[in-house]
Amino acid sequence: MNPTDPPAPNASHPYERLTPDLVIDAVESAGYLCDARLLALNSYENRVYQVGIEDDVPIIAKFYRPNRWSQEQILEEHSFAAELVDADISLVAPLAEADGRTLHHYQGFSFALFRRQGGHPPELDNPDSLLVLGRTLGRIHAVGRASEFQHRIDISVQRMAVDSYEYLSEHFVPRELIPAYTSLCEDLITRIKETYQPQTLIRVHGDCHVGNVLWRDDTAHFVDLDDCVTAPAVQDLWMFISGDRQQQTLLLSELLDGYQEFCDFEPRQLGLIESLRTMRIMHYAAWLGRRWDDPAFPHSFTWFNDARYWSDHILELREQMSAFDEPPLTLY
Repeated sequence: MNPTDPPAPNASHPYERLTPDLVIDAVESAGYLCDARLLALNSYENRVYQVGIEDDVPIIAKFYRPNRWSQEQILEEHSFAAELVDADISLVAPLAEADGRTLHHYQGFSFALFRRQGGHPPELDNPDSLLVLGRTLGRIHAVGRASEFQHRIDISVQRMAVDSYEYLSEHFVPRELIPAYTSLCEDLITRIKETYQPQTLIRVHGDCHVGNVLWRDDTAHFVDLDDCVTAPAVQDLWMFISGDRQQQTLLLSELLDGYQEFCDFEPRQLGLIESLRTMRIMHYAAWLGRRWDDPAFPHSFTWFNDARYWSDHILELREQMSAFDEPPLTLY
């Protein structure tokens, strides 16, 4: 954390102090009059609430997890969101006060406020939806490549794969599975290092999946730039394609038909997909482990950290090793 950042809460776990009364008081400290209606929304890394406002529509309050991002990193996220909105891209950006302030502080918590956006996940089996989704991503990346992040992190093999593997080996993987897990991960990391060599990096959404897109009125409304990073453009594309190789190729072609109306795409980036997928699998498991002291995680992820989970995780990683032996996807 930057020494100028607001202090973190002192509780044994930061969010233990984030009571309904504190949420309402925090929102009112930003100049809104709440009507006491409060609805917790699905969010684990941060805490997100729909807050009722007197004589107005509800707003969304997002309380950032203390000590995760520096204030500079959060403000850079907000600045990127504002650039996208200024480019007439439908992205739910933080509400700005008259003085331009988007990040608020209350009793040790940093939070931002957003308009409420309705919608449903896009239908990825609909070619028209994929075309619109691709166009929107192309416009996002055209803005993303126009400048660079100064404070946000990038996708790196060390952070996503090596650090995750070492952390899980030391703290979570059952002793009897350590030999298989260690051998497999070391081989996977070698393959990742061989294949993950992107030549062009831009500012991207970073966590681009159907849960972060709200579809309404034939428009893809993007939300949650909390994980925006510097990465190859394909990071925001690969999570929208699934199925067998033929199906993936078809979905990718539809997506890129729209994407390339606004932004060029380097076909060689398709060779990065399995590295990105493997790093995400490893990092996700480590994320669950690192957050296990948060009471919300054992409650919501009951399947994590038993013998069955680790056997399935190792099997999934073995499937990724096999995927590295397949040729990269190609475009029609």
